Order: sequence, then C-alpha cells, then structure tokens
Amino acid sequence: MNEHESKLVLKERPTLADLQQYVKEMEIERGFDHESVLQQCLLLGEEVGELYKAIRKTQGVKMDVTVAESNIGHEMADVLIYLCALANRYGIDLEEMFRKKEAINKTRTWN
Repeated sequence: MNEHESKLVLKERPTLADLQQYVKEMEIERGFDHESVLQQCLLLGEEVGELYKAIRKTQGVKMDVTVAESNIGHEMADVLIYLCALANRYGIDLEEMFRKKEAINKTRTWN
C-alpha cells in the first residue's frame, strides 16, 4: 500500500450510521474535515448538478456534446457523501431524522 492509499474500510452492508462514520473518518484522512458548512453546501449543490446532468444525458435531453460521460450511481454516491458530511458537521443522526420525518409524512394526506 502506498502512502496515498486509504486505510479505511467500509463494512459490508453498512447502516446509515456506518456511512456517516465512514465519511467522518474519510474527511479526516483526506484533510477535508476543516471545510466549512458553506463549502460543503456548495460542493453538495455541485454534485446534485452533476447528477442532474447524468440523468439528462441518459434521458436523451439535448445538451452539450462535449460533456464528459457521467455515471448516475457515482453522482448519487457523491451526493450521499456530502449529505453525510453536512449531517456530521451539525451532529445530526440521519437515520434518526429519517425515521422522525417519515413518522410525520405518514400522518399526511397524499393525493
């Protein structure tokens, strides 16, 4: 293993909490742990844009033909990484918040 290879290992079938912890450790290892919330928000927005671009391309929506090939799955993973990073900065347990929000959503009327 060279000095630039990560020593982090994400366990098989991770929980959302495992993903958040992995992102926390990954940011420390790569020196991203001091980036501000604003920087993280801007990067998340950039990744969401890349996801939209990848979806546009697969749906055959007209776009610049020089746009590099992108992978929807990779872009979704990038979005998840930045979402976890932001949650970590605010001390938010995403699984807990998901459960709380879904409990609220279940009481709503959807049509």
